Amino acid sequence: MPDNIKPLTSVFIALLKSKRGWGFLTINLAQLALYALISSYSAQANDQLAEKVGPGRADSGKELSDSERCQECHGSDGISHDVNVPNHAGQNAGYLIKQLKDFQSGDRIHDTMNRMAEDLSETDRVDIAAYFAGQPVMQGTGSTSKSYVRNLFENGNPDRQLKPCTECHGPNGKGMLHDGMEVPVIGGQKRAYLRRQLANWKSGERQNSPDGLMNKIAHLLTDQEIEDLADYISGL
Repeated sequence: MPDNIKPLTSVFIALLKSKRGWGFLTINLAQLALYALISSYSAQANDQLAEKVGPGRADSGKELSDSERCQECHGSDGISHDVNVPNHAGQNAGYLIKQLKDFQSGDRIHDTMNRMAEDLSETDRVDIAAYFAGQPVMQGTGSTSKSYVRNLFENGNPDRQLKPCTECHGPNGKGMLHDGMEVPVIGGQKRAYLRRQLANWKSGERQNSPDGLMNKIAHLLTDQEIEDLADYISGL
C-alpha cells in the first residue's frame, strides 16, 4: 500500500470501529450522494441548454439582435411588449434559425420580417438564435378555466384523429426535439400570436411546417377550440 494512503486508511478504520464514526460516515455518504445527484442534474441541464442554444455565439447574437432591431419588437430579454409580436425567450435556436431562413426565402410571409431577415448571413441567423434561446424560457401567468381544453392539449381527440399538442411540443408546451426536428416552445407565448398562427395554419396562409403537419392539425380544430387553446397555452 502506498505510504500516502496509509494514514487515510487508518482514519477510515478508526471511524468504522466507533458508533460516532458510523454516524459520521452515514451523514457524509448521504451528502456525497446528494452532491452527485445535484451534479448530475446540473450536467443534464447544461447539456439541454447547449442543445437549445446550438452552435451560435450568444454574445455576438446580442449585439446583432440590437443593431438589426430584433430587440425593438421582441424585447432585449426576448419578451415582447406587443401582444401581437411573439416572445423569443428560451425558444429553441433551431426553430428560430428555420423561421429566419423561411422569411428570407419567402416560404413564410410577413411584410416586416421578410425585410428584416433578407440581409442576414447564416452566421447572423445562428448567433441571433443563440442569444434568444439562451434567455430564461417564456412563462405564462395562468390559463383558461375550461376543463376540456387541457384534455385537448394533453390528450388530443383520437376520434377526430387529432394528436395531443404535448406529443410534439412537450410537457407544458416548452418545446422538444421530435423526430430530429426542433419543435418550438409555445407555452407562455403571446395569446394573440398563438391564435393568429393557428388560424393561419388552418386557412393555409401559413404553410412552412414540416410535411404540412400544423396545417393538418389546425384544419381539424374548430374556431372556438383555436380561441380556447390560444388562451390555455399562453398561460402555461
